[in-house]
Amino acid sequence: MGLLSDPHCRRALSRLVVRLNTPLCVLSYVAGLGWFLAMALPPLAPRTYMSENAMGSTMVEEQFPHGERALAYGRDFAAQKKKAGGIPVAWLEKTMWGLGLEVYKQPFARTLPFPDESRERYMVKGTNIYGILRAPRAASTESLVLSVPCSEGTQNSQAVGLMLALAAYFRGQIYWAKDIIFLVNEHDLLGMEAWLEAYHDVNVTGKMQSSGALGRAGAIQAAVALELSSDVVTSFDVAVEGLNGQLPNLDLVNLFHAFCQKNGLLCTIQGKLQRSDWDTLPAYAHSLQTLLLMVLKQGSGRPQGDHGLFLRYHIEAITVRGINSFRQYKYDMTTVGKTLEGMFRKLNNLLERLHQSYFFYLLPSLSRFVSIGVYMPAFGFLILVLALDLWMQLNKCEAASEPRPGLLALVPPLVVCHAAGLALYLLPVLGQRVATQHFPVSEAEAVVLTVIAIYVAGMALPHSAHRALPGGGSDRGWMTLKLLALLYLAAQLSCAALLNFSLGFLLAATMVPAAAAVRPTGPRPVLAALLVLSTPAVTLLLGIFLHRELEERPAGLAEGWQLFLQALAEGLLQHHLYGALPFPFLALLTYPCWLLLWNVLCWK
Repeated sequence: MGLLSDPHCRRALSRLVVRLNTPLCVLSYVAGLGWFLAMALPPLAPRTYMSENAMGSTMVEEQFPHGERALAYGRDFAAQKKKAGGIPVAWLEKTMWGLGLEVYKQPFARTLPFPDESRERYMVKGTNIYGILRAPRAASTESLVLSVPCSEGTQNSQAVGLMLALAAYFRGQIYWAKDIIFLVNEHDLLGMEAWLEAYHDVNVTGKMQSSGALGRAGAIQAAVALELSSDVVTSFDVAVEGLNGQLPNLDLVNLFHAFCQKNGLLCTIQGKLQRSDWDTLPAYAHSLQTLLLMVLKQGSGRPQGDHGLFLRYHIEAITVRGINSFRQYKYDMTTVGKTLEGMFRKLNNLLERLHQSYFFYLLPSLSRFVSIGVYMPAFGFLILVLALDLWMQLNKCEAASEPRPGLLALVPPLVVCHAAGLALYLLPVLGQRVATQHFPVSEAEAVVLTVIAIYVAGMALPHSAHRALPGGGSDRGWMTLKLLALLYLAAQLSCAALLNFSLGFLLAATMVPAAAAVRPTGPRPVLAALLVLSTPAVTLLLGIFLHRELEERPAGLAEGWQLFLQALAEGLLQHHLYGALPFPFLALLTYPCWLLLWNVLCWK
């Protein structure tokens, strides 16, 4: 502090930072990327451990014996589903009543803001069925949830069968201290959102029409969403990324991994099976791929399973997917049922909500984690580039001999940039009917093409707005505007990284170099190309190609473009249906900030 309080030392430090600004910015940016790449190494990714005392041991004797019964239930459910042409409500009600559960059904309806062409639906109607097993040793103050999405076709019928077999077995046990809810939800996330809103008596999205939940259990402590693709399972894949990048408490992930190890089940994350040789280069590359996949999925803000909507209600949840692949190890329903039984018996021992372990983390594998205290420095180094450039702009503004422009000179570009962002947010959905009347496109295509048109047209609007007032076109004017844009970008990226590190880091890694380099006096074509490559739309497109490469399913240019258009439509739907924040964040904040930088480049 003495160095900064001494005026002579402060001026010397300021001159040093100004003189070495470019090398320091490059060094800080490289350090940020290097720190991120190093997070897959064991020193920065310690082994996971159980923090909750009530779940610290897997010493539970699982006795689930009804594997064949689960397969029989699954076959019956598939036959009834095919006969009914959808979820067999009457059969499920009768079966659950026969198992001794309190059974309730919840009809719901939802009209989408525009047709979902990937799933071919617009006006969605469905029914959720759930049965409640009352705890014999408590007063229904707490509960657990086992949910199974009722997918189209024959998929997930085995999961329904296993859920019913578990309900039959749990009904005969006397040690339950929490109610257990067995839920079959129709239309994947839409059904789950309808059930959660009705159960908690809220209306988050405002457009869901539902009869409400007729029966309630205690406050939900934890939930597991189960998906099975076959009668035989070779491995389990765990999905943790929820809505807006939320993650469940790490203890819940550790608990499932511990019971998989106990029962000899292979368990993966991001489809990657962890390696034991951590000190080799192939193992590091494997961990880095897993880490990057999690960052890309978390940054999208899209829930990777039904569990993702539970997290909004402070309910810890994961999605467990049974995979039947080419691996030689096969596991029957009895082993899978014992694993879930062990999990629920451990969760039954909880005296309070899961809170002792981490809520902010990244997973290079299921046995190692990167905590928030380790991954935030990577983002800090990237933001340091903006801080150094801010210092540079402040010194330039102080040294400039031109009169300081008034604040009114900055109002036109600010207003125009944010008006373009507001149009990008509102017009695609509101103007879809007008677009379909004048152009030969469907409503979904009209929404996506309107987004692209407004996005591209916005680049032509603000670059001449500063000429509306006298004095706005001076050198000191663009320096002041860049200073404002850098402050704006640093503030929004910092807020994004605190809530969703992956989104903040991906935007910082692409936008910071262009933001620091942009100016109207340099090689304008080069800077324009750099700025266009740093736009959020290009970041999304590159992220799609990277995601397919990491999944070892590389996409061509044509397929990548189709995936890009689908991602745009999915982003709008996720926002309007579930309240996902990436689209409004990018449209109302990031895109206007990028347009301010484009304004700086086009300053005359």
